[in-house]
Amino acid sequence: MGIFSFHKKNVQERIEFDPNSQYAVIRSSICTGEKVAGFKNKTDGHFVDVMVIQSPEDEEYFKELYGIDKIKTEY
Repeated sequence: MGIFSFHKKNVQERIEFDPNSQYAVIRSSICTGEKVAGFKNKTDGHFVDVMVIQSPEDEEYFKELYGIDKIKTEY
């Protein structure tokens, strides 16, 4: 099973991303360390989760999938 097959299971469907109204972010739990990548609305702060991040490869895949160079982490 290749990396793409693994990630394909993590991303059920491609979520639309509008960089004018949203920014990409990884939410990381201080308690458990769980990380979830998604998009946060710039106006109201609403977060839409896209996929669980379990490795640096997952983060790179997320950035490639949505054409993102840098992504910040929020705790």
